[in-house]
Amino acid sequence: MVNPPPIDLSIPYLTEELEGIGGKIRDRPEDFMVEEIALYEPSGHGNHLYVNLTKRNQTTRDVQIELAKLFKLRPQNIGTAGLKDKNAVTTQTFSALLQNRVGAGEASDLIESRLDVKVNWVGFHNNKLRAGHLIGNRFKITITDLRMPLSQAAKKAWRIADVIHQRGVPNFYGEQRLGTTREKIRDGWAVLTGEKRVKDRWERKFLISVFQSYMCNRYLAERVNRGLFDGLLLGDIAKKHETGGIFWVNDLATDQPRYLAQEISFTAPIYGYKISKPLGESASLEAEILDESEMTMNVFKRAKITGTRRFGRLTPKIDIIETSRGLQLSFMLPKGGYATTVLREFMKNM
Repeated sequence: MVNPPPIDLSIPYLTEELEGIGGKIRDRPEDFMVEEIALYEPSGHGNHLYVNLTKRNQTTRDVQIELAKLFKLRPQNIGTAGLKDKNAVTTQTFSALLQNRVGAGEASDLIESRLDVKVNWVGFHNNKLRAGHLIGNRFKITITDLRMPLSQAAKKAWRIADVIHQRGVPNFYGEQRLGTTREKIRDGWAVLTGEKRVKDRWERKFLISVFQSYMCNRYLAERVNRGLFDGLLLGDIAKKHETGGIFWVNDLATDQPRYLAQEISFTAPIYGYKISKPLGESASLEAEILDESEMTMNVFKRAKITGTRRFGRLTPKIDIIETSRGLQLSFMLPKGGYATTVLREFMKNM
């Protein structure tokens, strides 16, 4: 059996020079509140029941399985736009393909009577809700057990927020995806290379995505460590924040001011054999991470992993208020962004 390469989980702080406020999150589920922002509303037509609900201390997968049992469906027939945290209060939408249409009120009552959730609304649509069918998520998170008086923590937090408002923050994957140990990352590498076989399709896909996410984090960490975060490189593949359009950077005099204005950002690789390739120094860095991970594009091709790209930075606007329990941060992130990526800059203990 071939051993996986060394795993480097170190992630730099963008605001390293500013003292963190310490503390912890998720002391109570209510301290970590997430609300999904829908890409579209149900049309009122079709056989897919859309259910927007609020759950507490349950994973998205938990509710997906319970809804499947309730409506006598396979879990694959329950659609979701994204995965949400377990130790939290989260609001998101699910879809269920029903053979026999039921009334909205009847469906709502049935779900609330059988599942430990609060139904906010139900509706019907003509297609399944799929991964990525969301704009992003709103977060309202309270940091408790601060290492300093509340007023002092607020002042330090605002200084950090000011830097993030100016520079953005690297779009790292959080521990919700990677786990707190190296085990899932190693398993993902082993599945990709054929060293480990996993029969369950969902688990196989998940483990591979964990390793892809780890490689993306390595790219972003190196970009920060080498002083390449605050600017574009010739050959970068950039993405427009407003429209999502992508393009190759070939004119820094034009594109760098747009980067500083947060109109565009460089993209980071989610490695796969069909991924769009940058040029120049940007391409060299991506190749370094590929070599370090002991991967080749042929490995991804054999595993049928096509790859994609994602924003290299997040540009949240953060509001901070003092509460009786601690410091509450409110912000919105686009889909794929992790709140812990933002919070770690403030706390400096994650």
